[in-house]
Amino acid sequence: MEDLRKEGFSPEHNTPQFCSAIRRADFLEENGLEITGIEGPPSKQSTTVVVNYRVLPREGGATVESTPQSPTETPKERAHRLTGKLFGLMKDEIAAHGGAEGYMRWVRSDDHQDAR
Repeated sequence: MEDLRKEGFSPEHNTPQFCSAIRRADFLEENGLEITGIEGPPSKQSTTVVVNYRVLPREGGATVESTPQSPTETPKERAHRLTGKLFGLMKDEIAAHGGAEGYMRWVRSDDHQDAR
């Protein structure tokens, strides 16, 4: 959560900021993506919004993630490589609420203020 604050995301207003950020032209260009559809409420600013992307071809015909790191990379290894940066992302936030159960209680509560 502290990383998000440094980038200008506040805990109270991060959903609209995130929803806008993943549709920005510079984000799309930097990641070689094109939006093919957006599902959700008319505001497109909800935790239920689904953004569908298409990976655009890069110069030389390759796509952003079309070439695995290893020619023998299995689907499981590829999934681990692509999602490995997410591991431990919420560790400090969950600990601040006394563990997973306390964190889930806080998420489901009406108190959206930072409990620390």
